[in-house]
Amino acid sequence: MVLAGCSVLEGDKIDYKSAGKAPTLEVPPDLTQLTRDTRYAVPGGAVTASGFAAGQAAAATQSGGTVATTALGDVRVERAGNTRYLVVKRPPEALWDPVRAFWLENGFLLAIDNPKLGIMETDWAENRAKIPQDIIRATLGKLLDSVYSTPERDKFRTRIERAPDGSTEIYISHRGMIEVYTNNATRENTIWQPRPADPELENEFLRRLMIKLGVTQEQAQAALAAAAPQSAARLVTLEGNMPAVEIDDGFDRAWRRVGLALDRTGFTVEDRDRSKGLYFVRYVAPDPNRKEPGFLAKLFGSDEKNTSATKYQIQVAAAAKGSVVRLLDAQGRPAPADAARNILKIVADELK
Repeated sequence: MVLAGCSVLEGDKIDYKSAGKAPTLEVPPDLTQLTRDTRYAVPGGAVTASGFAAGQAAAATQSGGTVATTALGDVRVERAGNTRYLVVKRPPEALWDPVRAFWLENGFLLAIDNPKLGIMETDWAENRAKIPQDIIRATLGKLLDSVYSTPERDKFRTRIERAPDGSTEIYISHRGMIEVYTNNATRENTIWQPRPADPELENEFLRRLMIKLGVTQEQAQAALAAAAPQSAARLVTLEGNMPAVEIDDGFDRAWRRVGLALDRTGFTVEDRDRSKGLYFVRYVAPDPNRKEPGFLAKLFGSDEKNTSATKYQIQVAAAAKGSVVRLLDAQGRPAPADAARNILKIVADELK
């Protein structure tokens, strides 16, 4: 028992385990991944890791502007707002397989694996390292592992995008759920609710991915710590009483930041057209009166019943000073002012 107790102190703080082959956890309306067509289906059933031949390292180029970069071989770290991402001097085709293998090696299954859209998303998973490690748990945990569970679930989305110079930008965004009691007095029934994205978890997996791509642990840690903050964004009202978000960045950098904000806030990005500055998204306004079923019910639920999602286009355009973000309806016309203000505020808050 003493040996078991001591071994707990040396454990990793992150130890994820996906829910296995069970159906995925149904999530609240504003986080639901809505299936539009078969592009989101994982071809060939279960995802397996495939081999990867690492490309030769090339000298990294420093990007201009105010963004801070830290280059290590062919990998460098940049920062968008308060979130970091990687720029790798390899084409996306050479990175897809190792990134897929990375998530499998870290205990996840992939719910979305779509190279065409450049999106890879894990299933809901539990961080087993958060289970209290007392003497009884340390001694009997391996025998009764399924008895122990945490009230939190996490999933991670990886967006892999080709940059204008031919390199690849890799973004990792986190979404979380927490199980809470519906009545703290009786403590009988529970529901699952969204919890804020955790930038520390995102940074930790970026660090691990850098190591997977050939960077040493010390270099990866130093690079993430060195990236400096970037410029601000704010919600404004343009001519005609139309709300918009102003970003103190040029189009390329604003495009990256908006895409990352959409990933982190749970919009369903169905498609994008960088040449026109458009993200095609679906959004469901959260309903505070809607009660979510328990975890077991969610496991066997379906998100196809959710028909209240609205299609929008989020437009990023260059402006005289930086860039501006507008909300359009599905036909490309300005969205109603009230809806635009509410949705763009979510984006602006994430960009700060």
